[in-house]
Amino acid sequence: MAIQTDPGLVPYQILDAGGNLVGKMPGISAERMLSLYRSMQVGRVFSNKIIALQRQGRATTFGSLVGQEATAVGLAAPMQPQDWLATSYREIASLIVKGVPIPTLAYSFRGFTPENWPAETHCLPVQIVIGTQMLHAVGLAMAAKIAGDPAVAVGVCGDGATSEGDFNEALNFAGVFQAPVVLVVQNNGWAISVPRSKQSAASTFAARGEGFGVPARLVDGNDILAVYDTMSKAIENARAGNGPTLVETLTYRIGAHTTADDPTRYRDAAEVEAWRARDPIARFQKFLIARDLLAEQRVQQLIEEVEEEINEAVRIAESMPPMAPDSFFDYVAATLSPRQQAQRADLLRYINQVIQ
Repeated sequence: MAIQTDPGLVPYQILDAGGNLVGKMPGISAERMLSLYRSMQVGRVFSNKIIALQRQGRATTFGSLVGQEATAVGLAAPMQPQDWLATSYREIASLIVKGVPIPTLAYSFRGFTPENWPAETHCLPVQIVIGTQMLHAVGLAMAAKIAGDPAVAVGVCGDGATSEGDFNEALNFAGVFQAPVVLVVQNNGWAISVPRSKQSAASTFAARGEGFGVPARLVDGNDILAVYDTMSKAIENARAGNGPTLVETLTYRIGAHTTADDPTRYRDAAEVEAWRARDPIARFQKFLIARDLLAEQRVQQLIEEVEEEINEAVRIAESMPPMAPDSFFDYVAATLSPRQQAQRADLLRYINQVIQ
């Protein structure tokens, strides 16, 4: 299956903003579509819950997912269990779709790294350093290729990360060595307070692919079916040995960059409202209702079920003991160097002094 090499300027779309079918339906069952819809609701409810907890002093800084659920869910849903996922902090819904338990994620937003991070999900822990995960994704893809493992890696970053050297180095390596990887740019319009127009003079981020010999696609990131279809094809293209794909999804960050940000200082409220009208959940919900796949009275019931699931996950996470202050040394190396051992001892002495 050949991937379109010219991303063009018109994003690929299956559903318009009103939930009307304007493109060819992908091969996807009704059950699968309802599962995608529920996963989008899970992402939104989780996002809102952690933000509420942060305001109460019960969670750390968090980046809102609201408005980006279609991309987050759609990019992970076509992946197989053996496939690898490397994300930033904005793709929590992607990790949930790939199988990371919600209590584990809730625990991490207490400020801890779970000791039992589920390696079987083939998801890397959330990357905070901007853009680094794209190199990790390419490395995982190359390891799979060398080992003859039929695994594909997916790396996801935001538009701001495209200004980092890591992003361009990842594209270059993937193109030269034909790595079985899909690199996704969630273009949500803003890199904290920097608008997309100041990130790049290129017409699209997808256009970067051509310069590295990497086929690219430009997709309506608020159209779950378009994202799902594009990612399905790109992932299987990589699995078949045909190399990498760069995917740019056009979406929007409705909320603040993180709970430490005030977007009213740099963003026009009218712009936010215009994008709110393109809400990805509302769009897909209209489509499902129109096709008699979802009853309107079921929507609120489903949301309440999801809210209870998230609340239970938070209860579990808050019942888990905090990590030992020096436990991060356990993840540095199998055997600590003398210097690292001394640093650990210094930390423990300091902690003991504070406690006393």
